[in-house]
Amino acid sequence: MSQRPPAPPSLQELRKEIDAIDEGMHRLLMQRGDIIDRLIQVKQTQEVGSAFRPAREADMMRHLVQRHRGILPLDTVESIWRVIIATFTYVQAPFSVHADISASEPAMRDSARFHFGFTVPYVAHFSAQAAVEAAAKSKGDLALVSATSSRTPWWLELEADGAPKIIARLPFVERADHPAALPVFTISRVADSALVTEVETFSVRVSGWNAEVARALSPLAEIVAVPDTAFDGAALLVSVTSATSIDKVRAALIEAGASVRSTALVGSHATRYTVPPTGAKS
Repeated sequence: MSQRPPAPPSLQELRKEIDAIDEGMHRLLMQRGDIIDRLIQVKQTQEVGSAFRPAREADMMRHLVQRHRGILPLDTVESIWRVIIATFTYVQAPFSVHADISASEPAMRDSARFHFGFTVPYVAHFSAQAAVEAAAKSKGDLALVSATSSRTPWWLELEADGAPKIIARLPFVERADHPAALPVFTISRVADSALVTEVETFSVRVSGWNAEVARALSPLAEIVAVPDTAFDGAALLVSVTSATSIDKVRAALIEAGASVRSTALVGSHATRYTVPPTGAKS
């Protein structure tokens, strides 16, 4: 006579398992806090920007996506981890997020809250210039500005030695239905050892800027351009990957008829990590 299959667990038993997992997660978060407290004591420093680790954060988010499976939406997992990272960074060295809301206040606020949570203070500004200046005057604050367009060449403020730099491009994980999809640059001061340089960003000032020159650059780099009518030119923010170089961009500008007046490195960030609609990672 065959044995009857075991009875499925009751709702009460399943809820007990969930409660145990919830308690375990809370205990692990507290344990993480204890380690951060020890980390602060070991570092014994409040140096500017010392708590930010863009390279480490990008690597953590990539591994998060690669190992994720199951019914829990990736949006939820990513937002939880972003808040954990940002909040513990804030605990190490308090900072504020200065956001340029000139393009879209709701979209910028969504990006700030998704990536930095509600513990980190959020300060709205009506221009990218104002947000960058606020970060520059602080000990270690961040500025969030649009990564795809601008009314003013705010990146000129990043050219000087000691000025804050572009340290990240958000979101770390890109997908068509991302709840905080607005492409933004994060600007702050960070230790050189903490930077990720997969994509370098340059401030380039040119004369002779026109549509033909812009088309010549489009295959080589991502460009944000602000016209400079006084010199019949433009201030460019140029993002180049390891597949190309700023020298190739400079050569393309000259070949297209423009004159390069100056070039300055103003930051770097991780390569964009895209999750296609099929769920495959790239």
